[in-house]
Amino acid sequence: MKAIVQDVYGPPEVLRLEEIDQPVPGSGEVLIRVRAAAVDLGIWHLMTGLPYLVRTVSGLRAPKVRVRGMDLAGEVAAVGPGVTRFQPGDEVYGSCEGSFAEYACAKQDRIAPKPANLTHEQAAAVPVSGCTALQALRDAGQLLEGQSVLVIGAAGGVGSFAVQLAKAYGARVTGVCSTEKAELVRALGAEEVVDYTRENPVDGSRRYDLVLDTAGNRPLTALRRALTPRGTLVIVGGQTDGRWLGGTDRQLRAMLLSPLVGQRLTSLVAKQPDRDLRILAGLIEAGSVTPVIDRGYPLAEVPDAVRRLKERHARGKIVIRVA
Repeated sequence: MKAIVQDVYGPPEVLRLEEIDQPVPGSGEVLIRVRAAAVDLGIWHLMTGLPYLVRTVSGLRAPKVRVRGMDLAGEVAAVGPGVTRFQPGDEVYGSCEGSFAEYACAKQDRIAPKPANLTHEQAAAVPVSGCTALQALRDAGQLLEGQSVLVIGAAGGVGSFAVQLAKAYGARVTGVCSTEKAELVRALGAEEVVDYTRENPVDGSRRYDLVLDTAGNRPLTALRRALTPRGTLVIVGGQTDGRWLGGTDRQLRAMLLSPLVGQRLTSLVAKQPDRDLRILAGLIEAGSVTPVIDRGYPLAEVPDAVRRLKERHARGKIVIRVA
């Protein structure tokens, strides 16, 4: 089968299309004929091995997993021992290691039936970013109906889901984005849009019950100015040039500071369990949430897709057409 593999850390050029053996599903696993996959910043970190903290999980000298990719949508081709939830032919979506390939194995508790009203490309855009947004608002943010939410990076992969989910949960949503993405964020449901190229969204002139920072590198002191005295900050991203921590130091400092102040300062390590995939599917089929697709690339052009994502031009998700 064809797959995108890497044997060394580095820029997008280390990703290459190769013929490799088709995987065999193990106990509790499902073999999926991948129709589409998607790109997120986690792919960039695993590809480059930066910040170096990533390598404690992905491999100190070289990637432990050769095939990149996490999000996927497709059909079940075969099931391993102990699989009871799926059978060959089922259309599914979810996450696994190695989705930039014609076939991939996923654990049965990390996939769910594909939303009936989505194409495979649309469905592949949902798992990682959709689950991250859902868990950031519901679990880390403990969002309540009627609260005010500021979403920083509202036009990105996580942010575009967060705006819609917060709106669906009855919150008052303000989105932060650049000038050219303002109309998109309004269309997603934001009642107000702050153009960060023209004004500072965290100058303290407005305060929110929940601030969700999906894309920034603003210091904690600045983010706290945008919170109510008992408000909650959830950091789910942040990029700096630091080669060791790469922005994760903000999350660490937030955890240390939170017990000392009245505000809740927290971060999130998201997962993609089937229960949340089913929740998202229900919201999507009800019309409350729609994945935003920036553009699609064929499997052979994954390096270009990753490069576009890192350049931060994308609106919503970049997807990979596999078959």
